[in-house]
Formats: sequence, C-alpha cells, structure tokens
Amino acid sequence: MRILLTGASGFLGSHIAEQLDQQGADVRALVRPTSDTRFLEGLEHVTLVAGALSDKDSLLAAVEGVDGIIHAAGLVKARRPADFHRTNGQGTGNLLDAAKQNAQGIQRLVLVSSLAVMGPSEDGRPFPADVPPSPVTHYGRSKLAAEQAARAEADSLPITIIRPPIIYGPRDREVLPFFKSVQLGVLPLTGSLNSAVSAIYVADCAAACIKALDADVPSGATYFVEDGGLETLGGLIAHIENALGKRAWLRVPVPRFLMYGAALGSEFYGTVMGRAVMLTRDKLNELLAAHWVCDSAEAQAALGWKPRISFAEGTRITGAWYRRAGWL
Repeated sequence: MRILLTGASGFLGSHIAEQLDQQGADVRALVRPTSDTRFLEGLEHVTLVAGALSDKDSLLAAVEGVDGIIHAAGLVKARRPADFHRTNGQGTGNLLDAAKQNAQGIQRLVLVSSLAVMGPSEDGRPFPADVPPSPVTHYGRSKLAAEQAARAEADSLPITIIRPPIIYGPRDREVLPFFKSVQLGVLPLTGSLNSAVSAIYVADCAAACIKALDADVPSGATYFVEDGGLETLGGLIAHIENALGKRAWLRVPVPRFLMYGAALGSEFYGTVMGRAVMLTRDKLNELLAAHWVCDSAEAQAALGWKPRISFAEGTRITGAWYRRAGWL
C-alpha cells in the first residue's frame, strides 16, 4: 500500500511514518525544503518528496498513484491568525482538490484534526461527537474549517476525521516545558488542579490514524482518540513528577493579569524576532478554560483500535527519552 503522509517531519507525523515503515508500507513523505527530517532518516520504506500545502502543483504530484492519505500537517502556532487559516484551512482544501483528481485510486483520506475544534467542556464531561463545535481560538477555528472542507468532499472521497486531545511523547516540544518546570522544582499554574484533562501518547495516536486508513466506516465519520484514563491537571503533574523522580515543591498560581502580560510580551518578542510563538492572548482562551476532555469509546469500536499506553507509563517513557536526547 502506498501512503502519502503530510506533516511527516513533525512530531506526530514522524511517529506515523515510523509505524508505517515498520509495517512495510510504501510511504511518500511530503516535506518542505526547510523541514527537519532527522527522525525520518533510516526509514527504509519512506521516500521524501518536496512540497507544501500552499503549492498545488506539488500536491498533484504527491497524490499521484497513492492508495491512501494521512493528512497530519498543520500549524499549532503562527505569527498571524491568518496563517492558521491559510495552512490548516486553505491548505487542507488544496490537498482535497488534488486528491479528488486521483479519487478512484484513493481508498481513504485520514484528516488529523484536534479537540480544539470542540472547545472546552463546561462540566468536565466528554462531548459526544455530534455536539456542535465551539472553538475558542484561531487554531481551533482553522481546524474546524479543515473538517468542514473535508466533509464537503465526503461523497466523492472516503474521509475519516481523527480528533486527538493533548498529544505527548518522545520528540514533542510543546509538553516539554512542563517536564522542565518539574525538573527545576518550580511550576507555574495557569488553571485549577482539579481541571479535567484528556491526553494521548503519540504512538497510540499514530496507530489510530493508521487504523483509520483501513476501517470500513462512513465517509466523513469523526472520532475522538484518547488514552482511556481521564485525569485532572493535578494528576498529570503527579505523573510527570513520578516519571522524573522530582517534586515541584514550589507551585505558583499565576494571576490572569500576569498571564495576559506574559502573552503580550511573548507576542511582542515574536513580532520583533519574526517568529511564531505559542503563548498569545488568543491561546489563553484555551489555557484558562476549565476542562479539555473527550472519549475514545466510539473510535475503539469503529476502528478496531485500542490505546496501549497510560499517562503514567507514557510520561516515564517520555521523560527518559528527553534525558537521553539532552532535552532535559
């Protein structure tokens, strides 16, 4: 089976590529000329092809002759809000347009979306998949636009949408600051320790995306994937502490006005340096929300997939990898 994988050099994408390679699939990995491809090196069945979601000609060439597509590319931080929509929304539309021209050969396109599409839960209980989305950030709205573009083509192209919550594991830089803070023993708190949180280990998320390629489910079907163990923020911190053998003895609640000040400072730094930054005033709409939760029961039943790694085990593996890699 020949698979086109977008976002192959990214955190989740590199793990998908690794698993597909282990299964003997012929992987066509779409990467930009500036992509860091170190985690794709040595993968026998992975071929790098140059391209970008904004380059329609490169997408037409990339989809030619493939049997399936896993679309894992996307921006999680951006210099401007419009960049989210250009890449996550319009870029997905460009890929769908290219795929339609090879629709007879494509068995399924798997779109990696996000729990951010749904927005936070008010009461800490997971949303059913059919609840109307209510994203609270530009990122969430751009991923919703990608989903809407995909569903609009569901009659002409078999499509499955996967919505993960926080993804963590080896090679991830977004959760790394939590590990570093625990390592230092000083942990800023931006929310309640009782906030409910869902998460998924990266290898489990990658496996779900691959399972979705072969699952005989209705086109346009949407599934949440998580590790099956609803946690609180305090519980997540405790697992990281246990994984590192450290305690964050100093836990500092950060007032909202300081969070907004920090976000302004981060935005100013990004503007001056010409870089995308994670902490923005828009991102605070996610960070300050009470509960981010989902339930993967439907995904497990429909896709024939089960999460294998609990958060306790995943943080041990991740912490050990960070240390070996010199990131911690």
